[in-house]
Amino acid sequence: VQLQAYGGGSVQTGGILRLSCAASGNIGEITFMGWYRQAPGKQREFVASISSNHTTYYKHSVEGRFTISRDNAKNTAYLQMNSLKLEDTAVYYCFVYIGLKQYWGQGTLVTVSS
Repeated sequence: VQLQAYGGGSVQTGGILRLSCAASGNIGEITFMGWYRQAPGKQREFVASISSNHTTYYKHSVEGRFTISRDNAKNTAYLQMNSLKLEDTAVYYCFVYIGLKQYWGQGTLVTVSS
């Protein structure tokens, strides 16, 4: 299973970015898809996830600003990030669960500046 991450970049506070994460390979059924992030000097933390039936879960501080969605036909998840804040600066890692096994994509840097 391979995960290819797209998106990220640098924006000013209040800006918008969109991350994508496409899974390929011997996939089977993907249950959950989502993102964690890791800011400099901090531990990796959960950001958002979405189940196969599109139930969503969010870190409290991103609720209302971030929206996660997925296209099951394309095995791709999307993270729309609006109203970005300085504290959203981090490397974002997408993940998927296939059965009980978790797979990770490469990190994507998101930098928010004032």
